Amino acid sequence: MIDELQILRELLPGLPQNDSVVLGPGDDCAALEIPGGRLLLAAVDQVIGDVHFFADSTPPAAAGAKLMKRNLSDIAAMGGEPRWALLSLAVKGRPAAWIGEFCRGAAEAGQRYGVPVVGGDLAGLREQGIVGSLSILGEVPRGEIVRRSGARPGDTLWVTGCFGNSLASGTHLSFEPRLAEGRFLAANGYADAMLDVSDGLLLDAGRLAAASGVGLELDPDLVPRREGATLEGALSDGEDYELLFAVPGGREAKLVEHWPVTLAPIVRIGRVVAGSGEISDPAGETLTKGRKTGYEH
Repeated sequence: MIDELQILRELLPGLPQNDSVVLGPGDDCAALEIPGGRLLLAAVDQVIGDVHFFADSTPPAAAGAKLMKRNLSDIAAMGGEPRWALLSLAVKGRPAAWIGEFCRGAAEAGQRYGVPVVGGDLAGLREQGIVGSLSILGEVPRGEIVRRSGARPGDTLWVTGCFGNSLASGTHLSFEPRLAEGRFLAANGYADAMLDVSDGLLLDAGRLAAASGVGLELDPDLVPRREGATLEGALSDGEDYELLFAVPGGREAKLVEHWPVTLAPIVRIGRVVAGSGEISDPAGETLTKGRKTGYEH
């Protein structure tokens, strides 16, 4: 067991950057300077057998598709459009047919969103296991990128879709990345801050609050739940791949009026308040105290 959050707190501030880096480590994607008034988005994510999927029962194509879609969800969180992907896979104990199906699953999932797999790497492990890694590249107009750090007191807090029971329902494999939703929010100025919820609603909401230097008032009763989900599960299960975003004060009515019916439903679950990373309920009680907030490696 590693302390993922502590490692990142110590590691990220010391990583050297240069003038081409508009947004470095710590958000859903890095943003890099390219010509033409656009930013290149870059992210990398992994799936590991028996951590992100059941190695012996998950079809390899479904595991590969999940790897692609996890990365697409990061592009969605920045309001961007995905362009290209690089796929790496390290395995031991799986036949060539399994490896081929995993890679085809990732490639076919990318094809549905216009994202070709343009390269990658294949390696063996010394011990039994599966580690898939995918790097995603995308683009966003410079003036439309949405970061985690833009929420302001007076904003309202919203989510797409629903939460909880992702494992038993199979949603951890079958989810659809909210690319069209993220792009609509970014292009029309409806999101001051945004991220995708992969590790748990409370944990990821805390990341948005900390990055923005604000507090959040979140009403658990307003959180839309997936069928079979408990309240605690909706708050902390993770693997939802929905968007959490802060809407500028006074723009809520326009957002609701213009939200396309073809996109996933959106629900207001709270508001942004003054603070420094705290999450409380409407009664002022801290929501993160004495409870699981999400998944940490």
